[in-house]
Amino acid sequence: MQLPVYNQEGKETQKIKLDPAIFDGKVNEDVLYQAVLMYRANRRKGLADTLTRGEVSGSGKKPWRQKGTGRARVGSIRSPLWRKGGVIFGPHPRDFGFELPQKIRIAALKSSLNAKLNENNLLILDEVNIGSSKTKEAVKILSNLKLEKKSTLLMLEKIDINAKLSFRNIGFFGIIRASDANAYRILSANKLILTLNALKILAGRIKDAYTK
Repeated sequence: MQLPVYNQEGKETQKIKLDPAIFDGKVNEDVLYQAVLMYRANRRKGLADTLTRGEVSGSGKKPWRQKGTGRARVGSIRSPLWRKGGVIFGPHPRDFGFELPQKIRIAALKSSLNAKLNENNLLILDEVNIGSSKTKEAVKILSNLKLEKKSTLLMLEKIDINAKLSFRNIGFFGIIRASDANAYRILSANKLILTLNALKILAGRIKDAYTK
């Protein structure tokens, strides 16, 4: 399969043949589910915390004697049955994160790329060169490429300071290095833009994982 390659002015400069070992059009939904679940779980902050009866403030003295008062027996005012008492089986800080084997993560990365390809949401640029850190420079590129104001992810070989500063004020636009790419970031964007060098890095990561 071939895809056109565009420059920053939005003009087609060439066509490239995609590697069939990577862009085979197959999307493995099982590994995508596992990968997205892992990345979302690792982002969770398990900070919810409740106080048990041993942690709430209050006296440990028995409020009244066990028998003879006509009232229910109580051992402590910190009892969970009382107002301001401890909480039974409440949440405590925990780590929800877990790791998947590398080959599953890479398989998910490959499937996410094919998903964007199948949706016609994959765009290839020859390179991205921004001469200044002005947002108008980034807006001009997006205008030339006729991109809609939908979630877009740009993947580069490396991110220089001008690219970082010029794109950061565009709310629907994200920018990452190809070496840091994962299935979750790709799937969370509506449009994926790759430079030729970023595409080579991704292809190398996927092939290296399968040859190990």
